[in-house]
Amino acid sequence: MLTHIDRCIRISPADKARLRLLFLAKHARASGQPDAVDGNHALYHHEMRSTLEAIGLHVRVADSYEALFDRPDVDFVVTLLNRGGFQNSEMLAPLLLSWRAMPHMGASPILRGVSDDKYLSKLIAQAHGVPTMAAQIFRRGGLPAQPGFAAERLVVKPNASSASWGLAMVDSWDEALAHVDHLQALGHDALVEAWAPLLDIAVPVVGGSSGQPWILPPMMYVPADPHRARSHEEKRGLIDAGDDPLVLVEDRDLLARLDDLTRRLLPELWPFDYGRFEFRYDPATGAVQFMEVNLSCNLWSKKTISRSAASIGVDHQTLVETIIGHSLERQGLLTEVPMRVAA
Repeated sequence: MLTHIDRCIRISPADKARLRLLFLAKHARASGQPDAVDGNHALYHHEMRSTLEAIGLHVRVADSYEALFDRPDVDFVVTLLNRGGFQNSEMLAPLLLSWRAMPHMGASPILRGVSDDKYLSKLIAQAHGVPTMAAQIFRRGGLPAQPGFAAERLVVKPNASSASWGLAMVDSWDEALAHVDHLQALGHDALVEAWAPLLDIAVPVVGGSSGQPWILPPMMYVPADPHRARSHEEKRGLIDAGDDPLVLVEDRDLLARLDDLTRRLLPELWPFDYGRFEFRYDPATGAVQFMEVNLSCNLWSKKTISRSAASIGVDHQTLVETIIGHSLERQGLLTEVPMRVAA
């Protein structure tokens, strides 16, 4: 059985010298200061560019989809351009790159699409016997639908939103449907879910030297008030909320169940380079319910995947190089076998 020491890899010096990378992100040219709209995403993109350079990779930068309208003169694209300001923009960069037969980090466009559609990902989970919270989709321009389940509290959000943008918690279906109308008027499909207390668990999964999914230690978000949802402004650092209160999951039974549920979902979504499977946990009853999966999610050193890796001795730079190396290897871009290193 492979350990985390076996999973970590380094790209060979010869391949580092040969390969040319394009780093595509909205704030790829950022100087390391927060953005007035996107907050800490600008810090994240600056850190990612600096990390790629520190690894020893030849990096060019671009900050718009237009950079992909013609085939980029590079060997590989690291794209973090996920938030394009329109619905389902997460799929555009992978689609353009696939159109140009350009290898890139992340996952195929169809996998990005199904994972970013929160309702479809719940249907996949249900098909594999993974419990989910009751939910109902309201597609923009879709057929009229009556409330499909009863709940004391409801969460309404864009079906493909990120960082809790547009989220509302309400106490009745009348309020829920009013917010659905509001989101649809803004151009979004809307998802209504039954509310559960906010003990979120993220199970990070990345690719490593084995070419197989590497499940990292699950991290639980433990807020001071589990009945209050995090706002978009908190998640993006637009207001001072401190670092995410993340702790490692240590209960062995819970760890075993999370591992089992995640492995049930992986065959539907593999191959990808990194992602986060998210569950809601009720410590009072022990219930675990799938919420969503986020492929090509946040790799900032302050966020879940990097903090999980750090808990087993894998520093941020090694994590990023391992993910990049896995992606390069699975797409046949390495001329030499990547080197395994001790974490």
